[in-house]
Amino acid sequence: MILYKYILRNHFAPFAFSVITLMCVFLLQFLMKFADQLVGKGLNTWIILKLIAFNLSWMLVLVVPMATLVATLMAFGHLSQNNEITIFKSSGVSLYKMMRAPFAASIILAYLLFLFNNDVLPDANHQAKLLMQDISRQKPTLSLEPGFFSKEVSNYAILVREINEQTNELSEVVIYDYTNPAKINVVTALKGSIFFSADQSKLIMDLKTGEIHESDVKNTGMYRKLVFQNHRITMNADRFSFQQTATGIRSERELSIEAMNSIVDSLMIQKEKYMASLQSETNKYFFNDTLINPSYTVNTSQSKNLVYLRVQDRIRSTKSVVLSNLRRLDWGKREIEKYEVEIYKKYALPTACIVFILIGAPLGVMVKRGGLGIAASISLSFFLLYWAFLIGGEKLAERGFISPFLGMWAANILLTILGIILTVKTNKETVTIQFTIMNKLIPKKLRLRFLANTYENS
Repeated sequence: MILYKYILRNHFAPFAFSVITLMCVFLLQFLMKFADQLVGKGLNTWIILKLIAFNLSWMLVLVVPMATLVATLMAFGHLSQNNEITIFKSSGVSLYKMMRAPFAASIILAYLLFLFNNDVLPDANHQAKLLMQDISRQKPTLSLEPGFFSKEVSNYAILVREINEQTNELSEVVIYDYTNPAKINVVTALKGSIFFSADQSKLIMDLKTGEIHESDVKNTGMYRKLVFQNHRITMNADRFSFQQTATGIRSERELSIEAMNSIVDSLMIQKEKYMASLQSETNKYFFNDTLINPSYTVNTSQSKNLVYLRVQDRIRSTKSVVLSNLRRLDWGKREIEKYEVEIYKKYALPTACIVFILIGAPLGVMVKRGGLGIAASISLSFFLLYWAFLIGGEKLAERGFISPFLGMWAANILLTILGIILTVKTNKETVTIQFTIMNKLIPKKLRLRFLANTYENS
């Protein structure tokens, strides 16, 4: 038990550090990707924090298997570097026994990640999608540029000659009001100010010392002029206020396994109906004996032409019905495969935590280095391999080239086999991975200088 606690304690710090580091990397990438959609829209801090929190869910699902591999490589590499693996083996403790505690912990971690992947992630993805859609519809905050008309406010065109940057006071304001198509309204003012209402739903223009010119489109002879000292115009600011959508249609990545299974069952029933419809329509058109009725005789060329026309019409109708049913069957098959891919993915990603224990433990013993640099470089290779299989398998499965199970589980199966081979080989004999090939990438002069400095310091 003491041995198990000691090995797990060596895993904890690298795992926590890897999770935090990788989450920061993913978060930075996310902010860089969507920064242009967030800046300049007047969003408050709470909305941005909610968007980040919702997107942290899918980041966590990807990060935990990665951190498991990095932590395992660092822990066993550190033990091997300090010759503790050799001491354990000489005491009769095999590599299998050393891996028991991390393997059991990975099973628990995989189960918790599966629960998170099935219960929390779909809702988080759904809320993130709705929030991102609402943000994309949000218009930037109103910006007025001196000497140019601004038409950002619906049914208004605003011209300002000067803007005092210290007091935000507007000078020589001209407003064209198009809210009433039957009338033309032009408002001019020497000074004014513009601001949003408390609930951000209205845009208020407070004007001083000006005139209102009003004319009728139909009755061109009518003209009215109003002079004012203070005048306030209230404009609709819905385009500038953020309104969050409560509900929306969910895609396969926003559903739990139970919900997707029920959809797959309904699609299977619908597919069977399409098959029955295709069979009945085919039998109806191909095996109907109205054209070969024995009582029907063909005597004239006109009658023969009539039969040919009826046969051609029957062929066209049959072709149209068959193609329509085949398209519906193909659509149903693709929809079923799409949901099955997502179902198998929810199981495959948590299982990667267990698979990476089988890979990381023997590789850590072979490397005999517990540093983050070596662990990160080795982990990156396996990450790229795993995600290439996962993404490629997803695309191939959705297009019907391979089964959804094989597409999502191919990486786990291959890495499990590789992990078992490495574990058995490492347990039987001491294998060390040398990095001498890296020396070839270093220029000879630098290598000689490094050796000379090392000799002098020694």
